[in-house]
Amino acid sequence: MKTTTIALWTICVMAGLLAGCGGNYYRVNDPAGTKEYYTTEIDKTKAGAISFKDEKSGSVVTLQSSEIKEISKDEFKAAVKPEEQKSK
Repeated sequence: MKTTTIALWTICVMAGLLAGCGGNYYRVNDPAGTKEYYTTEIDKTKAGAISFKDEKSGSVVTLQSSEIKEISKDEFKAAVKPEEQKSK
């Protein structure tokens, strides 16, 4: 019984650590325009739209129609970094 409990807690702790270490990076396109947004978190609204914070501009964006692609951390940083340097 004790071994099972220890094993269960170990699995839970490891899963929590792994979940906290990784990150998802997304490029979101507005199909109606040519605007690209970069974000790490996307929320879906009850109406079917998505809402997120654009890391380039710092604005909260809501789109009814969108194309979402998961990208690498390097691609995300390369896209966001130039805007950060301009604003400083």
